[in-house]
Amino acid sequence: MSRFTVRLCLVLNVLAWLGGCSSHLRVTDVQLGRSVNADSSIANPTASFTPRDTIYLSVSTAGVGSGTISVRWKYQERVVDEPKRKVSYRDLAATDFSLKSVAGFPPGEYSAEVFLDGQPVGTKTFRVEAGR
Repeated sequence: MSRFTVRLCLVLNVLAWLGGCSSHLRVTDVQLGRSVNADSSIANPTASFTPRDTIYLSVSTAGVGSGTISVRWKYQERVVDEPKRKVSYRDLAATDFSLKSVAGFPPGEYSAEVFLDGQPVGTKTFRVEAGR
């Protein structure tokens, strides 16, 4: 094998290794609940709430990178809130969002659509029940 071929193989192996080790920021899970832990994860996941609950959503991510995580909170087909957070992480992380209504949420079906840099990455549906 010539020196050029050996060097070319070495360069290609290093590039393949670097490519395999790079990990961009990605969403790994989305959970809902009534409270969050200190690390912004959900304490007790649930999809059932009362009108007076604060609804928390946690977006778990992995990888290295920066981006904007946003949530589109919807009641039936109407958008009720659309918060965004710029994040920059180097490993596993969680970002939490919350939705609260001073007057109380009307009973019914809700959804939370999650986006990373404007691209949809997941949707969670949940219900507010008046009789609880």
